[in-house]
Amino acid sequence: MAFRGHFDYSLDAKNRLNVPPKFRAAFSEGVVLARGLEPCVWLWPPAAFERFTDQVLGNLNPVSAERRKLTRYVAGHSFDAELDAAGRITLNPALIEHAGIGREVVVVGVLDYLEVWSRERWLAGQDELSAEIGEIAEGLGHPG
Repeated sequence: MAFRGHFDYSLDAKNRLNVPPKFRAAFSEGVVLARGLEPCVWLWPPAAFERFTDQVLGNLNPVSAERRKLTRYVAGHSFDAELDAAGRITLNPALIEHAGIGREVVVVGVLDYLEVWSRERWLAGQDELSAEIGEIAEGLGHPG
């Protein structure tokens, strides 16, 4: 399944997030919650997260400092979880703090996974992305 679109949600008092209904089946085997490289939280189906980490870490020397640091970051800031019967996932305090999330969030489809952003940060980032996307697109397909 490809995760596409963005959706406005609110965390409840127990920091539970409703996963968009059309994506819930993709998390039937569980959810990997991970600290994003930007100030957001990643929600991955477990098999997709394994493929991602294998691809990223597999390209690095297994004993290099870079691989150790990246492995520590990815593994040390990821957590296994499951959707509850209502299709919600509980975000832990460390991930909420990393992303600067309050009650209002945006769930964003990023093809292989979902990102959860503070609504304020998401909206601010859209202006920056819109300003840069033309230049980013122009660079595609051209030898660097």
